Amino acid sequence: MKALKYISAALLIAAFALPSQAQVVKKKKDSDKEKQKSEQVSDRLQARFEQKKASDSDIQWQRIIYRSLDLNKAENMPLYYPEEPGADGMNLFFIIMKNLANNSLSAYEYLDGREMFTDEYRVKVSDMFDRFHILYDKAKGSSEKNPKYVVENADIPANEVLSYYILEKYEFNRLNSKVTRKVDAICPVLHRSDDFGGEAIKYPMFWVKMSDLRPFIVNQYVFTDNDNNLLKTNLDDYFADNNYKGEIYKYKNLRNLSMMQMFPDETKRKHAQDSIEKRLASFDANIWVPSREELQEMAAKRDSIEAAKNPEEVKDKKNDNKHSTVRSTRAKSKRAESKSDSKKKETKVKTTKVKTSSNAARSVRRRK
Repeated sequence: MKALKYISAALLIAAFALPSQAQVVKKKKDSDKEKQKSEQVSDRLQARFEQKKASDSDIQWQRIIYRSLDLNKAENMPLYYPEEPGADGMNLFFIIMKNLANNSLSAYEYLDGREMFTDEYRVKVSDMFDRFHILYDKAKGSSEKNPKYVVENADIPANEVLSYYILEKYEFNRLNSKVTRKVDAICPVLHRSDDFGGEAIKYPMFWVKMSDLRPFIVNQYVFTDNDNNLLKTNLDDYFADNNYKGEIYKYKNLRNLSMMQMFPDETKRKHAQDSIEKRLASFDANIWVPSREELQEMAAKRDSIEAAKNPEEVKDKKNDNKHSTVRSTRAKSKRAESKSDSKKKETKVKTTKVKTSSNAARSVRRRK
């Protein structure tokens, strides 16, 4: 009897344990589904901002330009402010550093004209922090395969990032017959002075691909005008619409030289930069033959520019044109008068001839 009691008790315990185990399995399955859903959402978000690259056969022309964005200029201030994270969000450098520390963004070595965006040249975040003396701690869940770090806002040197380098690509695609201008990568530049003071030295930190950065800046809205305090433009549109202003410090060339190396003289360097800007701006317009209306507009612009430069010469030309028109009208009137006089003479001659013929007929009749 005792054995039967033990057996029945064991069966009851097993019957109650089975549904609990099933519940645990179900919970695990539900958690796995939630993880998969979250991963799918992040993949969609990433795919939403990925741009399809045009094939090499479709691109007929390309120009790679390096620009320096000075954050003291009014057009580039949206990249610097707000200085600290707050109600208006955070600036571009805070966004980059937070996502680098969280291992959700990749950075690549600054090679000065030889940029390679491959895993071989990918920056180790911890080494970068040590190089620029940025304090950090390992985050929970960090591992060798997936390293994560925690960096306090006070330890991020956002106030020392006073400029950015950007890599621009100008491409002409034969499919849409348009020249596109896009920012391909961006590099924050630290401005640090020595312990003895003096002029600050520029330290380019790393390159970040704009395609990787785009999902993190699309929700960060910035001020673009002091007269309008509404946050209507996000950082993604800011770069897509080319609202920044920067000077060309380098363009891709065979010798990999900067503008400073090719043109040590400042005036010659400025002239070369302006000529490159004009060629880039007029490349799209020079492909097509201008219409008649466009030619008329161009001629009107030239006349207005000449009038602004030399107003006295324009007045002289107008006076000459007036005299020429007066002379031409006088000549026309004289020609008209001469034509009318010649016509009158012809009519007179005809009438005299008719009179002589009638007199001759009468004389013949009288003789008869």
